[in-house]
Amino acid sequence: MSRPVGVIALNVFRESVRDKVLYNLVFFAIVLMGASYLIGQLTAGQDVKIIKDLGLAATSIFGLFIAVFIGIGLVSKEVERRSIYILLAKPIERYELVIGKYLGLVLTLAVNVAVMAIALYAVLAYMAWAAPPLAEAGWERPALDPAMLTAFLLTFCELAIVTAIAVFFSTFSTPILSAAFTFALFVAGRFSADLRNFNQVIESPVANGLTTGLYWILPNLSPFDVRSQVVHGQPVTAAYVALSIGYALLYIGALLVASTAVFSRRDFK
Repeated sequence: MSRPVGVIALNVFRESVRDKVLYNLVFFAIVLMGASYLIGQLTAGQDVKIIKDLGLAATSIFGLFIAVFIGIGLVSKEVERRSIYILLAKPIERYELVIGKYLGLVLTLAVNVAVMAIALYAVLAYMAWAAPPLAEAGWERPALDPAMLTAFLLTFCELAIVTAIAVFFSTFSTPILSAAFTFALFVAGRFSADLRNFNQVIESPVANGLTTGLYWILPNLSPFDVRSQVVHGQPVTAAYVALSIGYALLYIGALLVASTAVFSRRDFK
């Protein structure tokens, strides 16, 4: 990684950390995790499962908002503050600007996911400490299950893809449209696996060809959702995790190449 990329990434991280919106989202997610403890008490014997499920869901949902709202400001904030002209006047390549900003956003995302993971483990640690031995013996998995780290890791990979999508749209679109497009692709990516079986419903060759093309173009985000497996104690193999991470890196790389190609051709005059 070149020095300008590292400098830009650190500056983006500092700016994002100072953003009150991020603090509000993370705080709200932590409060939700704490509230899940109270909700879990209403269901005897299922409290740990409920807390884990709600905690992981909160991480995914609020991480999505963080990924979108910090990603769509890649270019728009610089244009509004007129700082884009100062940056472009410096001896910095445009691809270094895009990659540096993306890495800074991902670093911000990683810190926020880590904070939410610590908050969830803190709630579960209290559960394990306060639970009677008979209740703890009925749990399928321990409260402080290390397997949850796998769910957090894959959630982070999914959010890194979403951030790359937001960055791509931000290079040529307005913040509102970038947010709308990113959310739309996130939803489509969660259900893109269904496109593979679309030919079993409609026999039209044109429609099947279109859905097959969309299946390969749209991000396939469903493999990153292992919340159900982790909560119910089902194993998630290392090979599965490695394959999912590899897919995320390839898709992110393709998006960054497309982002730099679009950004390098944009005229800010």
